[in-house]
Amino acid sequence: MNSTQRTVSDVMTQTVVAVSRSAPYKEIARTLAEWKVSAVPVLEGEGRVIGVVSEADLLPKEEFKDSDPARFDRLRRIDDLAKAAGSTAEDLMSTPAVTIHAYATVAEAARAMARKGVKRLPVVDEEGMLAGIVSRSDLLKVYLRDDEDIAREVREEIVARLFRNQEPTVEVHVTEGVVTLSGSLADASMVPLVARLVRAVEGVVNVELRLTTPAAGPQA
Repeated sequence: MNSTQRTVSDVMTQTVVAVSRSAPYKEIARTLAEWKVSAVPVLEGEGRVIGVVSEADLLPKEEFKDSDPARFDRLRRIDDLAKAAGSTAEDLMSTPAVTIHAYATVAEAARAMARKGVKRLPVVDEEGMLAGIVSRSDLLKVYLRDDEDIAREVREEIVARLFRNQEPTVEVHVTEGVVTLSGSLADASMVPLVARLVRAVEGVVNVELRLTTPAAGPQA
């Protein structure tokens, strides 16, 4: 029922700073500092994303520069040791890059970030070409949505469809993203479905049910 679920294209940043695979270490460090970002995509050719270089990829060089090389294998994994010796984006980047398509939902992007433990995702088109970037802060923009806008969607896209051709007996109130549903439903089995549909609306923080049904009484 929810027809306005936001996608990555709604929240992503289209202006993206990136580096080539031959970019030297210091250029990458300067780019991160100047643009105040924690990672940059690594591009090849006309803009195909082949990897990502993050602050974490740069740190092994600093971490191990005063260490005894003979102890490296006991200190960290082989790939971290290789990055400590790396001098270009190709040496340092994490590959394959964790990317996402612009048509993916905000929820899908959030799950991908959590699963992979990254703070931002390059957004690519069907050919793997860079189209933008989406960060954790971008995903949180959905929670800036106006309460009345959320309430209007719940009323029009959920409640109105549940009560086709009849006057709705459920009222919708939204405060700071928390949706409160009050009133009555004729079918108690519909309560979990309604709650699930409302929670899926972009910008909803939580759902409070103050509904009554003939079979079960108050649902709270």
